[in-house]
Amino acid sequence: MHPAFSIIVFTTLSGLGYGLAAVLGLGLLDPAALATKCGHVLALALISAGLLSSTRHLGNPQRAWRALSQWRSSWLSREGVMAIVTFAPLLVSAWASVIEGRYLAIPGFLGTALSLVTVYCTAMIYASLKSVQAWHTRLTPACYLLFAAAGGFVLASAFAFAGGGNTVALPLLAILLLIAAWATKLRWREHMKNLVPLSTPESATGLGGIGRVRLFERPHVTENYLTREMGFKIARKHAAKLWRIAIVAGGAVPALLLLVLAILGGQGVIAAAVAALAAIIHWGGVFVERWLFFAQARHAVMNYYGS
Repeated sequence: MHPAFSIIVFTTLSGLGYGLAAVLGLGLLDPAALATKCGHVLALALISAGLLSSTRHLGNPQRAWRALSQWRSSWLSREGVMAIVTFAPLLVSAWASVIEGRYLAIPGFLGTALSLVTVYCTAMIYASLKSVQAWHTRLTPACYLLFAAAGGFVLASAFAFAGGGNTVALPLLAILLLIAAWATKLRWREHMKNLVPLSTPESATGLGGIGRVRLFERPHVTENYLTREMGFKIARKHAAKLWRIAIVAGGAVPALLLLVLAILGGQGVIAAAVAALAAIIHWGGVFVERWLFFAQARHAVMNYYGS
């Protein structure tokens, strides 16, 4: 599949934002601290930026509101509805912290739950597609949720070192979630590599009973929407190199930086800056991982194009 830049920005930024919002909703940071107030603002900003980026992938962005009407059958519509609903408790929690300097448990926990549900809906947009076999697995939503949670705790650790909370528990939880997220992603990649295609040229054409089917001529002699969007190919050596970059930047480096900070302890500008750097590097690694998520996916329609 063609890795659309807007969709990658959307899934990574909104995932990071919802992850941070989920952590803030648990009340693990001091609501009266300036760092926590900034955390609430950043969470809402990341979520908003991600959602706005997603509209750039639409052919007619002005009609995006119509997608909300299909929530009974469409995961895309459910995601849109949940994104709007989730803003209510997040705004209440942000107001309580930023304006009043206190934590409200009910909207906090509600915001955490709805944030995770929204990320799950985003993942199910892809996991529900039987035409892309690599995505059609329970491991897809598991990866999305774990990456959101890991990113949220990595960001929360930066605000903790800036004076907002516990500088040992939060980084250690972030490290555990980073390990869980990348271990699950590794299992997802092994699942993708070992897939036995359910859709083949024989099943696609219905001629399997006669024998093996091979392409005589492509349906189109020139490039078209299907070949551009669903016929994207990446060399195996490039994919392997990008995977190493993703796991080092998105997992190993942030975990190492947070572990050193947790061992040294304390709070301050330098510690907060290093933790923030860990969050930025983590986002870069997840960005590469999400690019590969699309670039290595094979759509069943390419059976008609000799792929």
